[in-house]
Amino acid sequence: MDADEKRRRAEERRAGVFADELAKLRRRRAALEAKETRLLADAYALTLEQRSRVGSVSSRERDMPLRSMALELGMAVRVNDRSMQAQMHDAHELIELFPQTMAALVEGRVTRAHAQVIQDAGRVIEDAADRAAFERIVLVEAERQTVPRTKKYAIQRAAVLDPRPLQERHDTAIRERRVWVTDLDDTLSTLTILGGNVYIHGAFNRLTGQGTTIKDVDRAKRREYAATQGEAGAPEEKATEPWFDDRSLDEIRCDLALDMLLAASPIIDPTDGAKGGLGAITAEVQITLPITTLTGVTASGAELNGVTPVDPETARRLAGTARVWDRVMTDPITGVVTAVDRYVLHPSQTRFLNARDVTCRTPGCRRPAKLCDKDHSRDFALGGPTSNDNLCNECVRHHTLKHATNWHVEQLPGGILTFTSPGGKNYDSHPPLRVAFVPTDDGGLTVAPF
Repeated sequence: MDADEKRRRAEERRAGVFADELAKLRRRRAALEAKETRLLADAYALTLEQRSRVGSVSSRERDMPLRSMALELGMAVRVNDRSMQAQMHDAHELIELFPQTMAALVEGRVTRAHAQVIQDAGRVIEDAADRAAFERIVLVEAERQTVPRTKKYAIQRAAVLDPRPLQERHDTAIRERRVWVTDLDDTLSTLTILGGNVYIHGAFNRLTGQGTTIKDVDRAKRREYAATQGEAGAPEEKATEPWFDDRSLDEIRCDLALDMLLAASPIIDPTDGAKGGLGAITAEVQITLPITTLTGVTASGAELNGVTPVDPETARRLAGTARVWDRVMTDPITGVVTAVDRYVLHPSQTRFLNARDVTCRTPGCRRPAKLCDKDHSRDFALGGPTSNDNLCNECVRHHTLKHATNWHVEQLPGGILTFTSPGGKNYDSHPPLRVAFVPTDDGGLTVAPF
């Protein structure tokens, strides 16, 4: 073994040591956060005792113990008293209503951020037994997934147990739609639109499609100019360099959105109106819709782009106007995707993998599966088959990293991936769990007990 190889292996081992030490520090931080949560909850409980002794019926006077405590604690750690009051309430609620999550935080199995998303999603569950079941199920996901993925799953599970139907929640929430402006530094401002998720995602998708078209046209123009430069003779014969679009995709999206709000159409359209130009580009969204929701048997389960729930009425309306349906079948007990409607090799495998993975499978990455590469866990060049149990979604960034470094991926049964780092550490990536139902003795449906 030469010196370079020894140094490389030593550096890879150090990466594993760094990972172990970071994990230990995070567990210690979780334990400290649990102690802080307990302290804030005790402070809140004391204010409740003080409140019970206030003789006045005035809500203002009865709130004074809590407001005074929040002010004192806030001053001690330089936090706004309103924010401190909210933290005290959340701490009290976590301990009183979510004891399993609190125990996981004490043991360092989850972070305070994981606990917060479980708490935020689960507070709508009124029945204590249902809430305990919700905690038990979501904690399994929280202990092996990032905070955003845990949040998504927690919201899915809570929606099933929420006593209010999803349609009722949507009808109430949609009345909060609005637009507002926030002024920032350096003469910038943010325009925020709060509205129905289907329309917001659709608008963003259309802006992305238009922006990508502009970038494609610019790349073609650059190639054409480079070709003419190579063909030209003397320097004086070379053509004057045309204007090239140096804007990023984010900048283009912003400019397009403002153009269409202010002038009803993009001011700059480099397509010269070909096939309708930028205005002919329409939005595209992907709705996952269980057949039980489509037929009205259940009122939940529809998802937009595999990320956020969709109210049943909107999902059924979109299903009625869809030109193409992709049917995805799932195991009735585990809810894991098992098959798709077509058996033509590549299209069906793509749909299957997108339905199973939802996003890039590298832990922590949320790049949508439809924008990812389909990667062979065991390289095709080394005999790896092009089969569902050897394929997964990897975004370009992580796909490239895998092939350019000593990261390795092994696919286990059930779509579970084991990532092995250059330092020899193993990290499991589980497919996102699904909200699942099982039949009851009376012919109804209930949440699966897992």
